[in-house]
Amino acid sequence: VPVFVMLPLDTVGLGGGLNKPRAMNASLMALKSAGVEGVMVDAWWGLVEKDGPLKYNWDGYAELVQMVQRHGLKLQVVMSFHQCGGNVGDSCSIPLPPWVLEVISQNPDLVYTDRSGRRNPEYISLGCDSLPCPQRKTPIQVYADFMRSFRDRFADYLGDVIVEIQVGMGPCGELRYPAYPESNGTWRFPGIGEFQCYDKYMRASLAASAEAIGKKDWGNSGPHDSGQYNQFPEDTGFFRRDGTWNTEYGQFFLEWYSKKLLAHGD
Repeated sequence: VPVFVMLPLDTVGLGGGLNKPRAMNASLMALKSAGVEGVMVDAWWGLVEKDGPLKYNWDGYAELVQMVQRHGLKLQVVMSFHQCGGNVGDSCSIPLPPWVLEVISQNPDLVYTDRSGRRNPEYISLGCDSLPCPQRKTPIQVYADFMRSFRDRFADYLGDVIVEIQVGMGPCGELRYPAYPESNGTWRFPGIGEFQCYDKYMRASLAASAEAIGKKDWGNSGPHDSGQYNQFPEDTGFFRRDGTWNTEYGQFFLEWYSKKLLAHGD
């Protein structure tokens, strides 16, 4: 079974260069001697496109790719469009690009929001997938530009040294909602978390879906009885055995919520 080893999250530093290149070289040499097939690295949006829209700095990653090639190893690359920091195993802090955060500061509804109005800056809300922002492009178009830039910069290595591309689609790179944020002690295991559908774009989508089936009142908000981050399912009206989730309304809401996520993945 081919084994790939995950590199540190801060393999490329905030300045765009390769962190501790001598130590990295020694580590890759040791991994090759151990029979490892290759390594995996996050290509952080917040590092590469930090200086402005379409201003990409791949220098640190280029140095890494060349080093990996010299050692006869393979490389998997994750297109990481989320923030690093605030989750399990996060050893450094890499926010979204500053120009993106500036747009978010002007329109906080661009990020996931819970029922209490807490904003989560880890990842742009999927409710904005078709919204022309920032820079008059949708987030999906901005992600596509980023990946095209990667393809163009590393065309000579694709399929040979770079053997796999993974595309991050949410917090921690996962196709999910940030329902259990650990930052600031908001959530602790094994709490149920909370629905993240309260930015104005998600609410507009919910309202439109409810109106389309003639149930306009169902689109006013998410479930009122779904509890708080650190409760247990049986403590809530929604998640308990035979709770509201098992009603016509509950099925409507859960189907809408999950289909939004699937559509984002597609």
